[in-house]
Amino acid sequence: MKICPNCAHRNREGYFYCEECGRLLTGKDTRAIKVETKDLPKEMSGIFGTAHFEKDATIVLMIRDANQPVTFKPDRRVVFGRLDPTALNKPDVDLTPYGALENGVSRIHCAIYRDDMTLTIIDLGSANGTHLNGQRLIPEVPRVLRDGDEIQFGKLVAHLYFKTSGT
Repeated sequence: MKICPNCAHRNREGYFYCEECGRLLTGKDTRAIKVETKDLPKEMSGIFGTAHFEKDATIVLMIRDANQPVTFKPDRRVVFGRLDPTALNKPDVDLTPYGALENGVSRIHCAIYRDDMTLTIIDLGSANGTHLNGQRLIPEVPRVLRDGDEIQFGKLVAHLYFKTSGT
């Protein structure tokens, strides 16, 4: 675990920027502390979903106040945003029917990238930002997604779930 020299937030291992204030975590000011999962308080031990995304799994995106979830099988890159008929670039997942314009979703807002067994999310320089579990993403810096994560596109809130063929 890395402690931010700016705000003293305890960041998870592997992050280069503070999850709280966005400050770079490298350099002599940063103290590294190893924290094992078994050392976490009992009430925190099960709050993080799996980051393992199976080969045949699909994503189920439950958008707040929507009647139906958005379900899709991700390719290598899936772009989220709102459709603008006059724009050259179009999102793969159009959030317009869910109040994207009113909630500050950019035309090209963020993207999910699929590797062999994990998903990462990257804010693509959106005007109103992308948040992952309440933490604002730094544009162009990837963050690993976990089953059950909350994603906020501007003010539009959704929960992301991994669905395997057996569930």
